[in-house]
Amino acid sequence: MTEQSKEEVAIVLDFLPHGYPFDSRPMHRKTPIAQAIGKKHFFLLEIIPKREVSLQPNEEVYIGEGKRDKVHHVVGKIPLDKLTQTAKGELDFVIEKLVKNSEDKIIHFFNNAGPISTRMHQIELIPGIGKKHMWEILEIRREKPFESLEDLKNRVKLIPDPVKAVVRRVIDELANKDKYKIFVR
Repeated sequence: MTEQSKEEVAIVLDFLPHGYPFDSRPMHRKTPIAQAIGKKHFFLLEIIPKREVSLQPNEEVYIGEGKRDKVHHVVGKIPLDKLTQTAKGELDFVIEKLVKNSEDKIIHFFNNAGPISTRMHQIELIPGIGKKHMWEILEIRREKPFESLEDLKNRVKLIPDPVKAVVRRVIDELANKDKYKIFVR
């Protein structure tokens, strides 16, 4: 991870106080582990909490440099398919909350997205947005940039819910559905 792409805060998706169930080591050798998602870059992370610390799903934990209250260390990034069922169940809800809280970042994307190639545009990577919506978005943003997600929904006819569409895109990027990354660094 580069300096700019380090996560400072993560949101816990699942906490396993006795480690992974498939870990074959004896009970006294297993360590508690948490699966979390980075708040800024949507990294999926594996975290080791400090001794005697119990984490809760949806809890925000500091994982940046310096003194950490609850986290001993970050093991590293993990792929989407290594998430527990509980973590997968929390993922949509947590990503939706993060997307709603970073509306400025999403609006910046819709106001500044450009072409990837002569045949494809970044906006088309958002699920539910095809060529017709893409051209409409480009035309409308030329007149005046979008100010909010609500403004985007009101000015672009029949556009799918931008929050849900971006959540689906983030999950597609975590699953490595294609080579393009917009929101997951």
